[in-house]
Amino acid sequence: MDKPVEMFDRDYEWSALTRFIEDEQPGATLGVVSGRRRQGKTFLLDAASRAAGGFYFGATEAADAESLRRISAALTAHVRPTSPYHFADWAEAVDALLALGTERPVPVVIDEFPYLAKANPELPSIIQEALRTLRDQRSGSRTRLLLCGSALSFMGRLLAGNAPLRGRAGLELVVRPLDYRLAAEFWNITDPRLALQVNAIVGGTPAYRREFARGDTPNGAEDFDDWVIRTVLNPETPLFREARYLLAEEFDLRDTALYLSVLAAVADGNATRGGMAGYLERKATDIAHPINVLEDAGLLHRDADAFRDNRPTYRIAEPLIGFYHAIMRPVWDQLERPGSAARVWQASRRRFASNVLGPHFEQVCRDWALHHADPELIGGLPARVGHGVVHDPKARVGHEVDVAVIGIADGSKPPLLAIGEAKWNDTMGIAHVERLQHIRDLITEAGRYDTTGTRLLCFSGAGFNDKAYAAAHLDPHVELIDLKTLYGMS
Repeated sequence: MDKPVEMFDRDYEWSALTRFIEDEQPGATLGVVSGRRRQGKTFLLDAASRAAGGFYFGATEAADAESLRRISAALTAHVRPTSPYHFADWAEAVDALLALGTERPVPVVIDEFPYLAKANPELPSIIQEALRTLRDQRSGSRTRLLLCGSALSFMGRLLAGNAPLRGRAGLELVVRPLDYRLAAEFWNITDPRLALQVNAIVGGTPAYRREFARGDTPNGAEDFDDWVIRTVLNPETPLFREARYLLAEEFDLRDTALYLSVLAAVADGNATRGGMAGYLERKATDIAHPINVLEDAGLLHRDADAFRDNRPTYRIAEPLIGFYHAIMRPVWDQLERPGSAARVWQASRRRFASNVLGPHFEQVCRDWALHHADPELIGGLPARVGHGVVHDPKARVGHEVDVAVIGIADGSKPPLLAIGEAKWNDTMGIAHVERLQHIRDLITEAGRYDTTGTRLLCFSGAGFNDKAYAAAHLDPHVELIDLKTLYGMS
C-alpha cells in the first residue's frame, strides 16, 4: 500500500498496518490500535482502509440499537447487496464483516470501539467467539479486523489479564505523539530553542497544528509570545479548552475535580505521592486510585528513582495538560474574558520557565539520551534512562540527577553509562562539572552501579562558559550538550 503523500511521518505505523492487512495467510485476524486523541489514528486507519479497498466504520456514543442500525447502513452502502442489512445483534454483524474477506485480505476498521463496548459490554466476548480457531466463518475469511480507540484505560484492558480478546490479536499498535525532533519538523521550526518552547506547550500531537491552530506557527523566536497569546491563551481557539476536554473524554474518570487537583499538584512541582497528598490535604492512600487511573489513561507517567528503591516520582505525560494546570487553570476566570491573554501571559512567563520549560527540557534531555545519542558519546547502548536523588551521607543532603543513563547488565552490576545535569536558562560552567564529579564519587561509594566509565553530561539551553569548554577538552568523560545537539542540528 502506498502511504498518502499528505501523511507526515508515521512510516513505522504504516508499515505495520501494511504487513498486517496484506498478510495472505488464511483465517480472519484481529488487530488493536490505540493512542491518545488527536494523534491521527482515524486518518491513518481510514487511509489504510481506502488504500486496500476495505471497510471503515466510525462508532459514536450511542445506544446499542442505534449503533447496530448505523453499521447496517454503512455496510449496505459499502457492499451494495440485493437487500439492505438489518443486523439483529452484533454476532450477526461481526459475521457479515468476516464475510468481506472471503476472496482476499480485507481491512475492516471499527474506530472508537470503546463507545460500542460501553453500550454493549458483551461485544469483546462476541468477537472472541467469532474468531474461534475452528469456526468456519473465521477459517474461511481473510478479514483483518482492526479495533481502534482513544480511551487508553479501556484499550489497555482489552488484551490484558483474563480479558476475552487476550491472545487473539495479531497486531497491537500504539500511535504515539511525535517525538520532539519530529514535532519540530512537523511545525516547520528550525530554531531549536523555539522548537523546544513550542513543544513544551503542545507536545507532539499533530492535530494541534493542523486543526486546532489552523497551521499557525511562530514566525521566529520574536513571535513566540504573540503566538501563545493568539492560539493557546485565546478563548476563541480550540486549543484554549482542549486540556479540559482530554480529561473529560476518559471513561474511567468519575470525580473529575479530584483528578484535576492531582494533575494540578504535579504541575506545581509535587512529583511524589506524599507531595501530592500534602498539596491536596489528604492521606496518600486516598489518592492512590486517582493516580493509577491517570496512569492508565496515559495522562500521568510514573518514573522510578534510578538510585533509590520505592521512591517513584510522577510527571504529566501530555504537555498541553501540564501547561494548562501550571499557567491557565489558576487564572481561568481572567483568561475567559476576551483581551486578557497578553496581560496574563506577561505575568506568567517566569512560572512558565520554571514549572513548564525547565521540567520539559529535562525530559527532552532524557529522551535524547535514550533514543538519539550516539552510543559512543554516552559510553554504550542505554537499557533505560531515568533520574533520581543521590544521598550524600556526610553532608546529609540529597543531590538531584536530571539524567541517569543505565546500560545493560552483563551478569554483574549494571554499568552507569552517564549522569547529567540539565539547565534551561543557565550558562553552565566548571561548578556544574565538579558537582557531577562529586555525585559520581557518591554513586561509586554506594556500590549499586559500575561507574568505571561513567560520562558526565552537561545539558544547557543557554550555553557554556570557557571553563566548561576547557574541562570538556581536558576530560574525555565530560560532554557538553547544547540545543543544536539535542535536535541533531550541529
